Amino acid sequence: MLEPLIIFFAQLLYVPILTLRTIMMVKSQKGKAAGLGVLEGVIYVVAVGLVLSDLSNFYNMAAYAVGFGVGLYIGAYVEEKLAIGYVSIEANIPKANEELVKRLREVGFSVSTSTVQGINADRYLLYCTSRRDREKEFYRIIESYEESAFVASYEPRSFKGGYITKGMRKRREIFNRKKQQRESA
Repeated sequence: MLEPLIIFFAQLLYVPILTLRTIMMVKSQKGKAAGLGVLEGVIYVVAVGLVLSDLSNFYNMAAYAVGFGVGLYIGAYVEEKLAIGYVSIEANIPKANEELVKRLREVGFSVSTSTVQGINADRYLLYCTSRRDREKEFYRIIESYEESAFVASYEPRSFKGGYITKGMRKRREIFNRKKQQRESA
């Protein structure tokens, strides 16, 4: 009865590693993907070897299948928490909102703006590229200033130059210093 447990826990490791390796490949992080691939291969060979060593043992097969399913869930959860990469976000709002733009920039988001033509009236569009781990923060700020905003996000495959590559870190540090000064005053 030890084999099914080994197989189950191997799958709990294998599938999240498979998920992360796939993400690293998509994000062109070849070295990390290769390292995870080696680990993934070792775990896979052990688990499959145990299952194939006795095809009449249905507990082993069930442990493999259930471990795979639970591993997928864990892999998706880990990926969501790591939020690797960047996201481009567009917020379409009814009119210019300088307070919103100022707030987004204060907390370190790069924001470009433009006026666009909506179906019934001119609207205001905010563009931002940010680390994926800050996407929810962006949405919360938008919602607190513009409840009726239409917000969409997508992952850019690559980008070059611009505010995001240098300025975001500096902007955030300045904002945090000002915040600490206000709190201590």
